[in-house]
Amino acid sequence: MNLAYKHLLPQHFVPESRVWIYQANRIFTLSEVLEVEKILENFIGEWHAHGAAVNGFGTVMFGRFIILMVDETTTNVSGCSIESSVNLIKEIEKQFNITLLDRQLLAFVVKNNIQLLPLSQIKYAAENGFITKNTLYFNNTVSTKQELEDSWIVPVSESWLSGKLHLNTVTPQH
Repeated sequence: MNLAYKHLLPQHFVPESRVWIYQANRIFTLSEVLEVEKILENFIGEWHAHGAAVNGFGTVMFGRFIILMVDETTTNVSGCSIESSVNLIKEIEKQFNITLLDRQLLAFVVKNNIQLLPLSQIKYAAENGFITKNTLYFNNTVSTKQELEDSWIVPVSESWLSGKLHLNTVTPQH
């Protein structure tokens, strides 16, 4: 599985640009991705904070993650402008009958595919070698462009999960 994505991010956005990642509970179809990309493009074109245009970016990555990014060097986002982006995500959920706000589902690369596991099953998955310290994990808690580039897809051992699990050294199932 090709996990290269950094080249798809806006290069002119500063490293401190704010990021929000919304993970879908299923893969979007190609036609849905095209439609969601158009919805994001329209939203970004009209996104404002306190009357000023927001320098934003939105995309679907790996058919499963919606990424919103804001370069705040000219306009800061807060309250209402962030709420409008969350409302957009809720509308996409309704329109495509998909879940994007469930933070209890975690994404891993297993056997060369993105697999979702409920947080409640992570311990079992680790104990049975489905997840190891080397398994790649999508750390959707990143909050800046720099973190997105450096720490979004990381081995479990380099994520917040490492402190919660006693992981063996079995090689990952790619």
